[in-house]
This record gives sequence, structure tokens and C-alpha cells, in this order.
Amino acid sequence: MMRYKNIRKLLGCLGMKMKDIIHYRLSMPILVSMFEKCGEDVYIEPKGEFTYHNISIGNNVYIGAHASFMCANAKILIGSQVMFGPHVTIRTGDHRADVIGEYMINIKEKLPENNKNVIVEDDVWIGCNVTILKGVTIGKGSIIGAGSVVTKDVPSYTYHVGVPGIKEWPRFNIEQIKEHERVLNEKLRLIGENK
Repeated sequence: MMRYKNIRKLLGCLGMKMKDIIHYRLSMPILVSMFEKCGEDVYIEPKGEFTYHNISIGNNVYIGAHASFMCANAKILIGSQVMFGPHVTIRTGDHRADVIGEYMINIKEKLPENNKNVIVEDDVWIGCNVTILKGVTIGKGSIIGAGSVVTKDVPSYTYHVGVPGIKEWPRFNIEQIKEHERVLNEKLRLIGENK
């Protein structure tokens, strides 16, 4: 019993709970293997729900707790260096509402326009409680503000906030984007040389 208390004390000093250790060591390898594709250094907080077979994830991605990424007939494509806050929802499809004389819940067949891929490019930060709907591409380097509803494409290096996102402004000017990408590409080149 004394040994168990010492381990709990050590984990407490490190800011970790036993359930976090169990999740990271036992659950994570199983979770990441279920996705269509999953890169390195991917961490998914507990209590998420995913349609794993249609989701591809790049490298160095963090997905906050209670994420809900659902895609029946389309795909969710997540780049590298991406952060998702807690309670982010992504949906690649919707239901038909055009059939006369039928309750929507009873309509099983879908039209091609009912399902469209969602793409999250590299170096994106998506705040908590964001909802991203079908057919959206979130451009490289963009930031989506907490609580936003994203119904249309977000250009690269853009702040996007609102319900639906009604305020957008550039994160960088053209010269800053070129310099930002030059520095990042140089870092990638140096990392590649050191492997």
C-alpha cells in the first residue's frame, strides 16, 4: 500500500493522474491504429467519438477531449501541426430534406451533395466548441475562434470567428506569409538532414 501511495504522490507532482497514464499508454496505440491513416506524435484526449475508417491525420496533432468527428460517406483529412480544443465537432454530411411525404428520419438514401470532405490543412488551431460542417477546407495557418460555426472555406492564414464565422481578417500580410513559410521550410530541411 505504501508503494502505491508513493506512485500516486509522484504522479501528482508531475500533474498526471493515473487515468491519464492508462489512457496514454494503453488506449492511444489502439485509437491511432483505427484511423484510415495516422501520423506520428498524435495525441487524442479521452471521450471522443470518431468514424475512424474515413479519417486521416498527419503528424504532431492534438485533439482535445470530447471531440466528435463523424463522416459516413466522405472523409476528414487533417494535416500536420494541428491543434483542436475540447468539444470540437466535424460533420461531413447532412440529411435529405427534399423528399415529399416522408419523415426525414426515415430517408436512408443520400444524394452526392449530402456528403462532402472536410479538410484541415497544416498549422491550424481550432478553438473549443467549434463546429465544422461538410465541404469546408480550413486553410494553412488559420485560427478558428472558440464557439465558431464554420460553413464555408477559410483562406490560409486567417482568423475566423463567429456563428457562422462572420468576421475574418488576415493573420499575416503577403510578405509575412512568405517569410513564415521560408522559415518553416528551412526548419523542415534541417530536421531532414539530421535524421
